Amino acid sequence: MTRTITIDPVTRIEGHAKVTIHLDDRGQVADARFHVAEFRGFEKFCEGRPFWEMPALTSRVCGICPVSHLLASAKAGDSILGVAVPPSASKLRRLINLAQIVQSHALSVFHMSAPDLLLGFDSDPLNRNLFGLLASEPELARGGIRLRQFGQAIIEALGGRKIHPSWAVPGGVKSHLSRESAQLIQSQLPELRRFVRGVLDRLKAMLDSFAKEVASFGSFPSLFVGLVGPGRAWEHYDGLVRVVDEFGRVAAEFESGRFEEYLGETVQNDSYLKSPYFKPLGFPQGMYRVGPLARLNICDRIGSPLGDVELAEFRDRAGRPAHSSFHFHYARMVEILIALEKTEEMLGDEDLYSGRLQVEAGVNNLSGFGCSEAPRGTLFHHYTVDGDGVLQKVNLVIATGQNNLAMNRTIQQIAREYVADGAFTEGALNRVEAGIRAYDPCLSCSTHALGQMALRLQLLDAAGRVIDERSRA
Repeated sequence: MTRTITIDPVTRIEGHAKVTIHLDDRGQVADARFHVAEFRGFEKFCEGRPFWEMPALTSRVCGICPVSHLLASAKAGDSILGVAVPPSASKLRRLINLAQIVQSHALSVFHMSAPDLLLGFDSDPLNRNLFGLLASEPELARGGIRLRQFGQAIIEALGGRKIHPSWAVPGGVKSHLSRESAQLIQSQLPELRRFVRGVLDRLKAMLDSFAKEVASFGSFPSLFVGLVGPGRAWEHYDGLVRVVDEFGRVAAEFESGRFEEYLGETVQNDSYLKSPYFKPLGFPQGMYRVGPLARLNICDRIGSPLGDVELAEFRDRAGRPAHSSFHFHYARMVEILIALEKTEEMLGDEDLYSGRLQVEAGVNNLSGFGCSEAPRGTLFHHYTVDGDGVLQKVNLVIATGQNNLAMNRTIQQIAREYVADGAFTEGALNRVEAGIRAYDPCLSCSTHALGQMALRLQLLDAAGRVIDERSRA
């Protein structure tokens, strides 16, 4: 008699999803599936709009990482115009993207995952949230909040608002960074850098105590995909798309505008989330991962002093490439430090404060591609327009979708480790959820940051009858 365990909804992620764990007649895990149960339809309802509107429209795809879509969309607009943006605009876009990485990674680490890492996967779910962390680790929790506020303040200083800025446009950006804002940013950097290095040291010291999780939270060979810059350095805004295999060998390297030649998408009937794959290997063998773990796996160097030291230690501890998705947490903290370091480097560049901001042009290409690294991974926008610049087709290949196959394999691995003979604990199911949280999926603008969404778990018999049920408010 087969049975199904359902976790609905998955908590402490951005958006709404559920997990089903399928048991065989011996009570062993036969399969586990991650289902995204919401549909938003941005690709379709943007058709018929002028491409000029797309940066402002697509920044509404997400309230957590609006800058990511803003930049990818503006770059697709640049491509339709057939222009290279002025150096000042390119550098300002880079600065806001670094701020986006800081604030989004801080949310993931301190709000979403720290309750598990610091309070324990098996701790009381009523306390395993940000409020419980504030009570147990007040200085660390407040530091995480300050870190996120720092990133949001830069976004606001450039874009005019913390959420959904309409600042980047096809051909450039709308405004410079003010000197006053730069001085405020600079004044906060030393304290934040010390805080991040302290958290990194603590996380490294904790890794041995999570040996079982490291081995079972998505620890398997796969491809890794992301951008690399000049000299194959760590990149977050421009550059070539690099694909490395499970041994760290380069499987492909191409201009981002050619991504559809290498990356395909398929749809599975139990989720609204698409499943991209690496075309040369086909589906599902072409499974790959994107995001902070992938970016540290594919680059040859960081290109900044602290970053290069941390990259070397990361690879010493986690491997090259690092195969465990548990190390996404470690990689995020390394990237926060890199983003702070590179932000400080940029503040001395006069192009941030003066210089031309936009190039004016009309429609010169009927197809445009934009690519940037969102905090969660590589983001692609492809727009097709008519001669008046009206959108005929929109394709958004989002990082969370690119991790879909890996997330499904991850929860299968965790479920097989922690659910046996039909028996499970709340802590075991939390680990299944935590396997999803390691990827920091962004499913919609709605978030469950407090970890107190209702959880309903049902055990069904082969006929679909409920034979056991647990819930939490």
